[in-house]
Amino acid sequence: MMKITDGARGHAVVMQPGEGPSFWQPMPANGHAEPMLVPQNTKFGELSMGYQTIAVGGHVREHSHADQIELQICFKGNGHVVIDGDRHELVPGSSAFLGYDVKHAIYNDGDEELVMLWVITPAGLEDFFATIGRDRRPGDPEPEPFKRPTDVVAIERAMGMNDT
Repeated sequence: MMKITDGARGHAVVMQPGEGPSFWQPMPANGHAEPMLVPQNTKFGELSMGYQTIAVGGHVREHSHADQIELQICFKGNGHVVIDGDRHELVPGSSAFLGYDVKHAIYNDGDEELVMLWVITPAGLEDFFATIGRDRRPGDPEPEPFKRPTDVVAIERAMGMNDT
């Protein structure tokens, strides 16, 4: 019997910056998301990884994941994260483990882009970024801030996000 992990046996992927998809993100985060290691290229559906760049003054709205666990690592910039009501500063190297149903929001209150590395299990966050975002190519000029889809709450619920 084949296991869901068998596709990844003996398989390796190395992604370089700019090789994967990239999506401009709507307000209030603005910035962009770059899924890097996803089931389509890893052949492993239980994990995905990428970067989210949050524009100066932008933020990721409070939400939680009902059926996913997320790791977040501040890669560049400064800001703060609010986890279940508690504020924690973000500097390069700050790391967070977010279990099921943990409410969290990320704020860029620094003076440069805030880049967060995310790892989520099972995979799926990459689909959310693609669904609410707009295609981006490295080097494209930043678009004017744009609104989230009108049905964003339905999209979030369908993708396992709560507390938005």
